[in-house]
Amino acid sequence: MASTSCFLHQSTARLAASARPAPAVGRTQLFVCKAQKNDEAASDAAVVTSRRAALSLLAGAAAIAVKVSPAAAAYGEAANVFGKAKKNTDFVAYSGEGFKLMIPAKWNPSKEREFPGQVLRYEDNFDATSNLSVIINPTTKKTITDYGSPEEFLSQQGGFESDAVATANVLESSAPVVDGKQYYSITVLTRTADGDEGGKHQLITATVADGKLYVCKAQAGDKRWFKGAKKFVENAAGSFSVA
Repeated sequence: MASTSCFLHQSTARLAASARPAPAVGRTQLFVCKAQKNDEAASDAAVVTSRRAALSLLAGAAAIAVKVSPAAAAYGEAANVFGKAKKNTDFVAYSGEGFKLMIPAKWNPSKEREFPGQVLRYEDNFDATSNLSVIINPTTKKTITDYGSPEEFLSQQGGFESDAVATANVLESSAPVVDGKQYYSITVLTRTADGDEGGKHQLITATVADGKLYVCKAQAGDKRWFKGAKKFVENAAGSFSVA
């Protein structure tokens, strides 16, 4: 019995000893190593995040502090590379005897005089049909409205080449007030007897000041009107004003 008890005791001791878990030295060290690596990665990520935040802050401050350069261009616009204000090179300013207007830059002065009182005539370099005239004549009227409606004024003054116009149709008329002065603005489409250019678009701007009737007439042939001349005729006639 003693030997049996001893055997059982030894077996139990061995089983207990074998059941005890071995110290996990390697596993504990590996865990510590991973923890160190994770700490280093977190530290690196924090540094990167801090750098990005700093750069974003600097970029935002720079965007607020820096003014938009004149060279910047909106979508669909050409960039102003040299950063200088663009000038309108299509027209040149002209000041005459009590009046001023913008003249197409590519039009040249002409000595031709079609009407009494004509003080100015410019015409297109490539086509003399596109031209403008300024006519000044004395009048007893106090204001342009004393002539009646724009259409009545047109019928009294004419302003068309004699024996050249077959028909004249008023397409549009208005009576704007600019700087306290009344004007008449009339758009006319004329058909010539010879059918040249298929007709002419004529824009007439008129007013009365200091006992004088001022008339500006700009025109272009029907064909050239739709090929770009419209811009120059409308701007020239629309810019006419009397002091």
